[in-house]
Amino acid sequence: MTFHIPSSTWLLLALFVIGAGSAAEAQVKIERDVPYLGTPHNIRISNGTVELILTTDYGPRIMRYAFVGSGDDGNMFATIPGVTLRTELGDWYIRGGHRLWHAPEAIPRSYVPDNNPIQAEIDGNTVKLIEPVEEVTNIQKEIWVTLDPQGSHVTVVHRLTNKGLFPVQMACWALTAMNAGGKAIFPQEPYVSHDADISPARPLTLWKYTDMSDPRWMWGKQFITLTQDPNRSAPQKIGIGDHQGWAAYYRNGNLFLKRFNYHDDQTYPDFGCNVESFTNNVFLELETLGPLETVPPGGTITHTEQWWLFKNVDLGTGEAGIAAALQPILEETAPAATK
Repeated sequence: MTFHIPSSTWLLLALFVIGAGSAAEAQVKIERDVPYLGTPHNIRISNGTVELILTTDYGPRIMRYAFVGSGDDGNMFATIPGVTLRTELGDWYIRGGHRLWHAPEAIPRSYVPDNNPIQAEIDGNTVKLIEPVEEVTNIQKEIWVTLDPQGSHVTVVHRLTNKGLFPVQMACWALTAMNAGGKAIFPQEPYVSHDADISPARPLTLWKYTDMSDPRWMWGKQFITLTQDPNRSAPQKIGIGDHQGWAAYYRNGNLFLKRFNYHDDQTYPDFGCNVESFTNNVFLELETLGPLETVPPGGTITHTEQWWLFKNVDLGTGEAGIAAALQPILEETAPAATK
C-alpha cells in the first residue's frame, strides 16, 4: 500500500530535522587568555547566543554579559576605570562588572582589594574563579559560572570559605554593576486589600541618604523601579525582603533577569534584605544576598543566582506595560517546582 505525504508535511519534517541538528551542534566554547579592558588573561565563555568575560588578572569578577556581536554598548554590565577607594588595606578599584563580597558592609572589611591574579579551573561548561585567601579577613571567595549550551541562561554560584581560626558571621553578597541609562525593576508582594489581610508583607530598608522624593524612584502598586540617570549624582539606595525571588534591569530594549531563593526561616542582613540596589550618576548596582550564617573554621556558605538576558523587550507604559512585558519572561524562567 502506498501513502501520499503532502509536500507541506515534508517541509515541516525537514525543518524539524534542521532544528534538531542545530540544537545538537550548539555548545559552549571556553577560551583562555582573551585580552579585555587592558588585561591579557581573561576567559571568554560563549554559546553563540551570549558571551561572558571573566577576569583572572584580578577578581573574581565577571566583566561582560552580552549578546554575541553587540559591541561595547551591548554589555549589560558597567565597566568603571580609574575609581578607587583608599583604605588601610590598600586601594580598592570598583572596576564594575559582577563581584562577590561578604555582608554586612563595613570599611575596610568589605573593601579588601581584589587586585591580584586568581586561579581559574575549567570543569566541563563551568569555570571556577578562585581568589587567594584574603589577608586580614581570612575569607576565600569563589565564583562558579556555568553557561547553558543554548540560550542565555547562566548559573552563578557564589562561595565564601572561612580559612581562619574562629567562626565568622557573614552572608554571601552578589553585586552586579549595571551599565548606565537603564532601569532596575523590583517586584512588590501581590496586592491584597485591607479588608482581606492586615498583616505586613515585606521589609523595606532605607539608608540615611535615601531620598524617596527623588524622581529616579517609582513606588508602584506592583513594582518598585529605580532609574540610573547620568545627570543625577546624588546616591540612592534601597533594600527589600524580596519573597518573589527575582529582580531585573532594563536597558536599550534588553532585559537582564536574576532569580534567587528566599528562605523564610532565616535572617538576612540590613534588617532583612535579600535584595539591594544602589545608584549614582555612573552606574546602578543590582545586588542579592544570602542569609546570615555563622561559618566555622573550614566551613563554606553558598548563594546562587540564575541569569537570563532577553532582547527586544518593550516595557510599554507604566506598571501595566511592565507587567505585560515581564509576565511571559517570568513564566519562562520560573523554577520547575512553581510551573
